[in-house]
Amino acid sequence: MNDAVLDFLLRLLNTPSPTGLTEEAVSLIEREVQALGLETRRTRKGALYWSLPAAPSADLARHLALSAHTDTLGAMVKAILPDGRLRLTQLGGYDWATIEGAYVTVHGQGGVEVTGTVVNEMQSMHVWGAKLFELRRGADNLEVRLDERTFSAADTRALGIEVGDFVSFEPRATLTPAGYLKSRHLDNKASVAILLDLTRRLLARPAPINVSCWITTYEEVGHGAAPGFATPEFGAADELIALDMAAVGRGQTSSEHHVTLCVKDSSGPYDHALGNRLRAAARRAGIDLRVDIYPNYSSDASAAWRAGHDLPTALIGPGVDASHAYERTHTDALKASAALIEAYCQAEEDASEAGQAPG
Repeated sequence: MNDAVLDFLLRLLNTPSPTGLTEEAVSLIEREVQALGLETRRTRKGALYWSLPAAPSADLARHLALSAHTDTLGAMVKAILPDGRLRLTQLGGYDWATIEGAYVTVHGQGGVEVTGTVVNEMQSMHVWGAKLFELRRGADNLEVRLDERTFSAADTRALGIEVGDFVSFEPRATLTPAGYLKSRHLDNKASVAILLDLTRRLLARPAPINVSCWITTYEEVGHGAAPGFATPEFGAADELIALDMAAVGRGQTSSEHHVTLCVKDSSGPYDHALGNRLRAAARRAGIDLRVDIYPNYSSDASAAWRAGHDLPTALIGPGVDASHAYERTHTDALKASAALIEAYCQAEEDASEAGQAPG
């Protein structure tokens, strides 16, 4: 993964895209793909799609779809309090405690943007003492302190803020000299960068199959990859691999330095034969592929199945520590993820090793 892709990833991380407010991030990705000479399309739901040229001798009957989502955790304004501060409702699933102290931007109507900080209603130790430690953080006691002179609900509304406005969290994206990338929203912008890196690789060396790429926009709320994949309008893919972050923690095999194949999450097991083909590709390429299970997780691949798409699915991705909080991964994991997908795309028929033909 070259410096240009890492630079793009940092720009993408710093582009707000909470679920439901993803246009700016999708447009950034779209411009990056079009700069490579590829045409892009949008679904009516807002997902971004592009296909890659295949090798002259390609098996055009085989069509692999790859997906990654660019929507992130975030919030919306649930209420404007009498003192002008804001109460929030969540976009996506996270522990409220992980956003205490976060810098945020409130995205009002007509392009209004107002910054602020998430604080709790008893934030000062000097005022509240030990009661501060007893407070369980949640929707009823965390609030946004706006960086404007606002002392009432009317003052806040005069800024152009209303109930229903989106709120994004500042990512604090940093690439360290040791190759660690720490930021909010590596889930799943890291995988978007992996798809871009893969696109560059497959333009330089086209695959012997049809490959299409999807950037979805509603994954964090469960229906990102519901439309499109198996429809003739978008090439009728016959297998889907979702790229998403691999959750690192005690009791897991996933690592910040490796790519992981998730064989089961809260939606159940993914396709066994497709998973075996990915394992075979990793062995041939000498990639240390971790295999893991995530009991509190779902993905674009599971969303596609719930939507009724009749195709095998798999889930892979780079290991990410502290998922849905201040996350961290390493460039090793990004490179390994791109290398695995490239190896799979370039592979000849794996039926003899996996026990079942693709598709």
